[in-house]
Amino acid sequence: MNKKFFAGLLSLAMMGALVGCGGSKSNETDSKKDEKVETKEEQKGEAKSSDKVGETVLKLSFNQSIENPEAQTLIELSNNLYDATEGRYSIEVYPNEQLGNQKDSLESVQNGAVDMALVANTIIENVNPDFAIIGTPYVYDSIEQQQKFFESGALDELFATTDANGFKTLAAYSLGARCLYGKKEYKSPEDLSGQKIRVMQSETMTKMMELMGGVPTPMAQGDVYSAIQSGTLDGAENNIITYVDLLQYEVAPYFSVSNHLMIPDELIISKKVFDSMSEADQKALIKVSKESVPVAFKKCADLRDEYFKKAKDELGVTVTELDIKPFQEKLKPMIEEVAGKSELSKKVYESIKSIK
Repeated sequence: MNKKFFAGLLSLAMMGALVGCGGSKSNETDSKKDEKVETKEEQKGEAKSSDKVGETVLKLSFNQSIENPEAQTLIELSNNLYDATEGRYSIEVYPNEQLGNQKDSLESVQNGAVDMALVANTIIENVNPDFAIIGTPYVYDSIEQQQKFFESGALDELFATTDANGFKTLAAYSLGARCLYGKKEYKSPEDLSGQKIRVMQSETMTKMMELMGGVPTPMAQGDVYSAIQSGTLDGAENNIITYVDLLQYEVAPYFSVSNHLMIPDELIISKKVFDSMSEADQKALIKVSKESVPVAFKKCADLRDEYFKKAKDELGVTVTELDIKPFQEKLKPMIEEVAGKSELSKKVYESIKSIK
């Protein structure tokens, strides 16, 4: 009797297990949800490791596509870091704001939640105002002068100041001169009157656009396309690489070559993470980071040439060369004001002017 009873219980249990294996509707729904999430992430672009994967892989947050020349520079840097540390470290680049926008990424690096990031100078400027001088409109005569300055070592003292803010600044890159673009041509400061133009989230960028004649609208990069499309923005300002890579020409087909700004992007690492590395590995990271600067400038220069040609010949973009003097005149007082904020800012500005 007992044997039959227990056999019956065992049979019921097996039937229940089979039903569970067959999957309920809720399980099927969860599976489909997971599938949708994966599809969305694939559309955003997967994280990209270098060819050589170290014992410790540092996660790096990046706000643009993995094809961007800065991202490609970082992948190359990762290979060099692997070699320099004998396989102890490498870097994995997470593109398209997967680990957060630039502001959030900086905060995550500060608290150690994210190892590294490449963020715009304007974001760091909110932490240390002295960074504003290297991202001031028309402070550089050319992209060649900017590259010489970044490679000169003159930024070391400025970079060292961020150690106290929870992150270490390793190097600065530049995608090139930023220009105006929108739903119409911007040929003069008067053309910007009443135009809502996206700027990066900093006091310097807001003031810049006011002086240029537009209505500054601070916004994260990931929201710009839809904002122009919906009419929340009339236009934006950025370099040709970002403009083409993020398909912004689809909603803003007029590109005005104002060359008003060569904003740096800084490579940063969490101070907690940096301090956990051996002294030899710290030196290796600093060395390969500095060596990556000319690599980034070369990759960006090559792609700028390609994209300007593509924009005009294939994408239907109206590219307008401007007389920039009216914009320079309006922005000249800003350089003097920013340079005069502190002794360090003045020192950095004098270093820029000394390089030809």
